[in-house]
Amino acid sequence: MKIIIGLGNPGRQYSETRHNVGYRVVEELARRHGVEKEESRFDAILGHLRIGSEKVILAKPLTYMNLSGKTVQPLARWYKIDLNDLIVICDDMDLQPGIIRLRPKGGTGGHKGLASITDRLGTKDFSRLRLGVGHPAHENQEVVNWVLGKFSPAEEELMQTAVSQAADALELWVKEGIVPAMNSYN
Repeated sequence: MKIIIGLGNPGRQYSETRHNVGYRVVEELARRHGVEKEESRFDAILGHLRIGSEKVILAKPLTYMNLSGKTVQPLARWYKIDLNDLIVICDDMDLQPGIIRLRPKGGTGGHKGLASITDRLGTKDFSRLRLGVGHPAHENQEVVNWVLGKFSPAEEELMQTAVSQAADALELWVKEGIVPAMNSYN
């Protein structure tokens, strides 16, 4: 079994923001593979499906981004998941819009959702897929306003492609692991 967690903020007002690209990737996987069962547990919406022969749980935490660990830690514990079988999808301001980076583990890069997960799991040894959302255009622009803002039409076009590629990368991760996914999509 694999668990794929897409980070974002709940609520319609956040649905198309930079911070919610993790949700978008999870939704793309659900669209492609069809959800066999959907439920609400661990402060998340969970979708159960199969990718190839592998059981997969898609999770969209319903906590706000900064409290994502509140969902991830009990979910991982309940399913007794090896952290090699868990991956987190999040936005990354240090990458240009549309760029994908997979890593088997690492720091938080200042991302408060990843920091919350790291704190609750007690380790940084879990895979992550980061989608670039770029930096604010103006030095004076608040980071919070940037990540909670929507993409420009040109950026949105890039993001649609990136979301599809991220879903492709995750399908490969499920079937073959993090190294082949990194080699193909980084």
